[in-house]
Amino acid sequence: MTPWRSERLNPPNPLQGSNGVAFGPDGRLYVAQFLAGRISAVDPATGDVEIVVPADGPVQSPDDLAFGADGSMYIADLVPGRVWRRGPEGEFSLVSDEVKVPNGITCVGDRLFVNEMRMNGRLLELFPGGGDPVVLTDGLAFGNAMQLGPDDCLYYPHMVSRQVWRIPPDGGVPESVAEAVHDPVAVRFDQGGVLHVLSRGPEGIVTRVDLHGSGSRSLVTSGVTGLDNAAFDAENRMFVSSFASGGITELHPDGRTRTLVPRGLDGPYGVTIDLGGTVYAADHYRVARPEHPAGDGSGDVATELLQPFCHGITADGGLLHTTSQYGTVQTYDPADASTRLRATGLDRPLGIAARSDGTLVVAETGAGRVLAVDASDTVTVLAEGLEHPVDVALDAAGRCYVSDDRLGAVLRVDDGEPVVLTDGLGAPQGLAVHGDALFTVDTGHRRLWSVSLTTGESRVAAEDLAVGPPRATAPAPALFAHGVPGLAPPFAGLAAAPDGSLLLSADAEGTVLRLTPDA
Repeated sequence: MTPWRSERLNPPNPLQGSNGVAFGPDGRLYVAQFLAGRISAVDPATGDVEIVVPADGPVQSPDDLAFGADGSMYIADLVPGRVWRRGPEGEFSLVSDEVKVPNGITCVGDRLFVNEMRMNGRLLELFPGGGDPVVLTDGLAFGNAMQLGPDDCLYYPHMVSRQVWRIPPDGGVPESVAEAVHDPVAVRFDQGGVLHVLSRGPEGIVTRVDLHGSGSRSLVTSGVTGLDNAAFDAENRMFVSSFASGGITELHPDGRTRTLVPRGLDGPYGVTIDLGGTVYAADHYRVARPEHPAGDGSGDVATELLQPFCHGITADGGLLHTTSQYGTVQTYDPADASTRLRATGLDRPLGIAARSDGTLVVAETGAGRVLAVDASDTVTVLAEGLEHPVDVALDAAGRCYVSDDRLGAVLRVDDGEPVVLTDGLGAPQGLAVHGDALFTVDTGHRRLWSVSLTTGESRVAAEDLAVGPPRATAPAPALFAHGVPGLAPPFAGLAAAPDGSLLLSADAEGTVLRLTPDA
């Protein structure tokens, strides 16, 4: 086996996606990690991260959390629609499975409240000791992180209508307190009772609202792309999370930031390289450039485009073509930051490649097909009847190859018929062609396979790769939940660089690796 050298293009991400945050009884900041399926605790003094709820437990998709008076942790498990209680000793009990897309969650003494992140969502009180949920109000336009205000009302955002509302915990008529707020995703009060509304946009805007005086607003731009949530400690220091890049950042009132936990890649999923040598990664919520640091000392990489959702990617001239497992194919032009929708309504499109004439070739994983999208955006079927096609690659002659991670094989499409090139590869996902060799990543055994395009002979080229993050929950989390995007399965993408090296999405650690054969 020819040894391959491995080089990280970016540092590993300690928190692959950071969502709801709350300080626990031990003084640590607890972080829900929706994509990673786990909950971690961060030491606010050192930034040390400890996984306290691993991905192989009953919780599938923790998006927010709160602590009760007795030290119990309550968890909004978004995709399966469950709310959990984790007792002080670490034991789990199910509080409710009657909340659709639970997200914002908060405790008021011994009382527990949760809202729904969907259109016409509800805000409910739940009863950990037993009892039916009580609906305080409905009509939420995508609820999210909420908190009790100094006037003893629950404050919560309407993400779609860009509003902040409040309602007494015992019910009543809800009241709008702020209109036309910049992409609100969370509402939080500092120790002085000042309302802070976080924006989920690329600039990282936080809006402070004077509720007790004129209603005036002031904006702080943090530069943290994709803010998700915030928590204030006893000294009134504000710590924010990012769904787009993870990490924990202290945000000062004047907009200065201090990195507590470095940010980075949430996945990544697909990876590609353009003719100029720039590497791009499809990172679920964004297109990122792993070799280019964000420039703010955060450990994050540069965001090319904040684009929920992005999984497959290929460079074609000056364009980037992307897929979303939620059904779309798009083309992005970095020159003018324009995006063009190429196809919609597909069943989990994932791997993507571009022919020399600009036609896109797409693995439609959910439908077991390989598709072509031409310059006029007409979609045709190149092959069908596959088990679980994940990625596609083209050789110099334009022949199409497909990886199937359930069949454990790589297939070649010959006149519309998939023919096995080689099998016994475990769970092959990412594909790349260089010369007369095809490479694929086996996420089951964490190997790189090299396959001869002429003979079909295969051999292991590299082992012990950081791919295939563990998630032992069964059944697998759903792709959609009540019409809202759920959890997209991971994908370890692979791309060939002109110099013969390979670029690998190392989704087990949140990096892109450059693999180079040792001369």
